[in-house]
Amino acid sequence: MGADHRDHTDHTSKIVGTVWGLLILNTLGSAGARTIVPLPRSLIQMVTMGALVAAFALALAVNLRLRVRASAFVFLLTLLLVPSVISSADLESGFGALFRCARLALFVGTLWLLSRWWDGGPAFVRHHIRMYFAVLCSVAAGAVISPGAALPELYGGRLVGAFWPLTPPQIGQYAAVIIGLTVLLVLGRGTDRVSAVAVIVPSLVLLALTHTRTATLGLLAGLVLAIGSLVLTSAAARRFFAWAVVCAGVAAVGFGSVVQAWFLRGQSQENFTSLTGRAKVWDALLAAPRTTSEFLFGAGLGDKSFGGLPIDNSWLAVYHEQGVTGVAVVAAVFVALGGVALLRPPSVPRACALFLICYCAIASYTEAGLGDASPYLLHLAVAASLLAAPAAAPALAMPEPVGGPMPEPAPEASRRGVVPREALRPEVT
Repeated sequence: MGADHRDHTDHTSKIVGTVWGLLILNTLGSAGARTIVPLPRSLIQMVTMGALVAAFALALAVNLRLRVRASAFVFLLTLLLVPSVISSADLESGFGALFRCARLALFVGTLWLLSRWWDGGPAFVRHHIRMYFAVLCSVAAGAVISPGAALPELYGGRLVGAFWPLTPPQIGQYAAVIIGLTVLLVLGRGTDRVSAVAVIVPSLVLLALTHTRTATLGLLAGLVLAIGSLVLTSAAARRFFAWAVVCAGVAAVGFGSVVQAWFLRGQSQENFTSLTGRAKVWDALLAAPRTTSEFLFGAGLGDKSFGGLPIDNSWLAVYHEQGVTGVAVVAAVFVALGGVALLRPPSVPRACALFLICYCAIASYTEAGLGDASPYLLHLAVAASLLAAPAAAPALAMPEPVGGPMPEPAPEASRRGVVPREALRPEVT
């Protein structure tokens, strides 16, 4: 019976991992660099949306009784649907806005179904690392097979996806996240060092080839916060932190000019200070006139652009599409996750959650995605799974003996072999 239960648990875990992989496939996007084999955007969209539908169907099949766990994170994402639907209902942004609302609803519904398995363990961290490492392997294979397509001049020689249209910021994000999570698993002895090196080293190379500053800063700041939360309770964390400080100091002294050139990416000082032109789009978005409805609920879910240019800021993108109501909900997500993380005792799961929260908070300044189905919401979902309290084990019922129910236990005195005083008195006839 124990073997059957173990096999059923392993089968369920594989299905849950498959669902998570399908969600990651859905959030890879359909716009980016030119691939070796040209892929029509309609085909890519069909694959990504089909992945989301399949993820929801599998999650429903493995959770037919609709057992979910209370989660402030998923509840707030459900609330985010309200301004999204209100702003998209007038079709100002076209039927595409309603389609995106349906996608977000299906995405959130799948997270509700998966919340049953959020128990504070590292299962979803491992799913996250495996799936994104598989994506990075496809990027590396594309760079080996066709270096010209993987490092095009259109992106200034930065690494892109040659098989799937992935942009440099996307690749940098995936690499930074799995590097940080793998380092923390090593510190908590959640994986062996050989496997960790096999993940970290190639991911670092790909991160360097993308020249993605946001991902690099998010990785460094997230690791500082996460490892700092373990310093008082983990000797391994203290040793790693000390070596990291020494290596950073040596790199700053010996390779300062190289690091500076890598960060500047050949840009002028003006272009660098304006965040590659992002600031101009932000100023125009904030200066645009808005009705009361648009101020409260936004203009409807769109492609995270304004005036034909990408917004590249999660907070302004949410303000533009879901109004100040959406901004308040997204801020509540960070407050809820951060507050719960600070109340948890020091541990590796808490450190992983802090890393993901910190990374998403930093990336939100130059990347959009917190108001719609995106990898950033998946990162925060992993953090929520790590901060969930372990499920209480159900009490095991004692089987009834074959000969019938057991007799009532004897009084305490009889169990000790002591005869009650009343029994010594002679019987009165």
